[in-house]
Amino acid sequence: FCRKKCQMCTNVIMLVAALLMALSKTARSFELILVGRFLYGVGSGFALNIHPQYVGEISPKKLRGFTNSTVAVFLTLGKLTGQVIGLREILGSEALWPWLLAASGLSALVQLVVLPFLPDSPSYLLIQKSNEEAFRKAIRKLWGEGDHQAEIDDMMKEKATMASTKSLRVLEIIKERSLRWQLYILMTVITTLQLCGINAV
Repeated sequence: FCRKKCQMCTNVIMLVAALLMALSKTARSFELILVGRFLYGVGSGFALNIHPQYVGEISPKKLRGFTNSTVAVFLTLGKLTGQVIGLREILGSEALWPWLLAASGLSALVQLVVLPFLPDSPSYLLIQKSNEEAFRKAIRKLWGEGDHQAEIDDMMKEKATMASTKSLRVLEIIKERSLRWQLYILMTVITTLQLCGINAV
């Protein structure tokens, strides 16, 4: 799937999770909360990987670093919003807690409505789909009618590089000796991140 369709599928998962948790009290089923939380986790895992890719690919080069930082900004903003609406005076009461659990379904709904109107990623259209006409149309829609030849040339070079590079599967990456140290470093960082106390905070 392209990045946009992946995000839309992720939002469907999040909406199902929100619905299950909203109905958990009415159905008198704690299992719905467990399934809903599990689906939220799956959806969050997808979103944290797909969002930076899509936003980075649709941004002009000069704004790419800024737009990629939006993941951390919105993640922090989401945590803050969750803490605020979780106060007893808002949704943290015994009567309203199912709506608190389901509240993040609102952002998934907004994305699901807005995403169909956004174009696919230009680099996806050029590199994976080899559709140069749709690629140029997406660039014009995203960045306006100005001169974007430098970005277009970069993507053309990337396409040429990708054509000569073999894609590796997960098992092949694990077995590849030249990637061993990068893999060790990545695994160490991700594992120790869970021990740094941020989840407790």
